[in-house]
Amino acid sequence: MKAVLQRVSRAEVRVGGEAVGRIGRGLLLLVGFGRDDDMDQITWMADKVLGLRIFADDEGKMNRSLAEAAGDLLVVSQFTLYGDASKGRRPSFVAAAAPEEAEALYQRFVAELRGRSQCDVETGVFGAMMDVDSVNDGPVTLLLER
Repeated sequence: MKAVLQRVSRAEVRVGGEAVGRIGRGLLLLVGFGRDDDMDQITWMADKVLGLRIFADDEGKMNRSLAEAAGDLLVVSQFTLYGDASKGRRPSFVAAAAPEEAEALYQRFVAELRGRSQCDVETGVFGAMMDVDSVNDGPVTLLLER
């Protein structure tokens, strides 16, 4: 499982011009699933995302978690995180989970986040062409992989 996590002032995802997910302050999370991923990766990633101390405390140091900062999550599926462009000019996606498997993992991951957190968890639409608009805060961007 791979994720790109960005701390944002706001973020929105649209499908066909219509907003399907929107948050204010919080985290934009782009997630992709590999062929061998299972609940172990989902549990680890949910714990990591919710526990990361990447929001500023009263002294301006990154010392607060998402919950402590009263932030929200926008989770967007992005299988291209598994693109391998090391050879040739066209990325290979053989390491990515099959669409049906990836969608099930995505739904489980979102449910895990919602079950473990008091924050609002918004999503995109799995498999859809999406427009993602965000204002990075910091910027703070982390690559997470399990």
